[in-house]
Amino acid sequence: EQFEKPKSHTEKGVFEKVKLYLLRKPLPSPTDGRKFDHDFAISTSFHGVHNIVRNRSKIRRAIWLAVVLGSVSVLVWQIYSRLVNYFTWPTTTAIEVQYVEKIEFPAVTFCNLNRFKADAVARFGIIYFLWSIVSKVFHAQEISANSTGSQEAVDFVVTHQNFSITEFVKNSGFYLSRSTLLSCNFFGKRCGPEDFKHIFTEYGNCFTFNHGENIQEKKKVSVSGRGLNLVFDVRQEEFTDSSALGFADAGIVFAIHSPKKEPQFDGLGLSSPVGMHARVTIRQLKTVHQEYPWGECKPDIKLRNFSSYSTFGCLKECKARHIEKQCGCLPFMLPGNGVECELHKYYNCVSPVLDHIELKELCTMGTHNSSCPVSCEETEYPASISYSTFPRQNALKHLSKKLNQSEDYIRQNLVNIEINYSDLNYKTTQQQKAVSVPELLADVGGQLGLFCGASVITIIEIIEYIFTNFYWLCLFFLLKIPEVTQWLPASQIG
Repeated sequence: EQFEKPKSHTEKGVFEKVKLYLLRKPLPSPTDGRKFDHDFAISTSFHGVHNIVRNRSKIRRAIWLAVVLGSVSVLVWQIYSRLVNYFTWPTTTAIEVQYVEKIEFPAVTFCNLNRFKADAVARFGIIYFLWSIVSKVFHAQEISANSTGSQEAVDFVVTHQNFSITEFVKNSGFYLSRSTLLSCNFFGKRCGPEDFKHIFTEYGNCFTFNHGENIQEKKKVSVSGRGLNLVFDVRQEEFTDSSALGFADAGIVFAIHSPKKEPQFDGLGLSSPVGMHARVTIRQLKTVHQEYPWGECKPDIKLRNFSSYSTFGCLKECKARHIEKQCGCLPFMLPGNGVECELHKYYNCVSPVLDHIELKELCTMGTHNSSCPVSCEETEYPASISYSTFPRQNALKHLSKKLNQSEDYIRQNLVNIEINYSDLNYKTTQQQKAVSVPELLADVGGQLGLFCGASVITIIEIIEYIFTNFYWLCLFFLLKIPEVTQWLPASQIG
């Protein structure tokens, strides 16, 4: 009450001061009001109004009144339609082709379609089922496994408490060395395993060329038709996958992506079978999305473990947050600094949490209000691929002597992959605002000028006219109403 009383007293004091100020002003007479209206009508820059006032002919006045009202009606409709169109947030798409002398070469991640060594799989046959749990981190669909496998997995988890999937994949998965990477040539220069970075994917051990850790050393090419040329030895006898689970291919699978982003194989990977020369021709396509509400991207989103935003990296971080919160650990292929999950955590906690995430749609992508909206700028590399037999017959004999392997071994294990740019240009597809604020103002101003000859000055004149009339109305109520109430009986006032 102590605080409310001074406040109400202050408000009352301000109101009384305003009232006293208005009471000092003389109340304008009806003649003054008519003169003010007449002066406004003949002096305003709003076209057509002075014709209504000056004309003595009633017919001409009626015609001009109809013209002015009709123009104002059309003006209101035009401005309304412009505002409705603006607040639908329309966009246009601009496509531009830029030619350059040098163009950045993308990162390429290579994996063996056969993920594990045969002798390791013979010792730990259940690894396929366990790896299917690990693979759910990368894609939604779970690799099917029968009930017998599930029971075997339970027994394996109980009897192998110290078994580490991370160490198993590192030591028993595909490796890159001089014996598996037989040839590496980039833009006429030799390269080797040291130019590749190890990374875990759903294919186990994979290796990325031109990774983005050192931005200053990113590879660039200056001549179209030349790029990266590799020859792999997949060693089918050494590495094997279970055909019972649907893995019946042999060769190399690879993903072409930006050096700033993680490789994504699910639906985007390319593959080359053994005994083939895969010629891949790529183009660079940059896409710029508008932020909400014109588009679906949100430029303020930052990722903790990746230098640049991508929906795939965002989904991995989203899954990592839920798994770490529920299980107190992190799978080795997810980003973060948490404690690595033990084998029993994969089976008893990580897998159910991943199923819960998919069922409840806790990690979604696409729209601005999803967990991971589209990135505001992304670079893609559309590719076309063709194949030929590798090696040809006379080269087969030469390679057989050089590698000290049989011709049949070379046909069954060697893969040649060549990746080149088709042209030294890139295409930029940019989503732009169809109507900006200056364009909206210019459009509205054009409609005002076309139908009524009005401008910002005209609007100020109308505001001044309305404000003056409102001011006089306030004076009337303050001066006349008290006089009227004094002559009324007390019963009528009550």
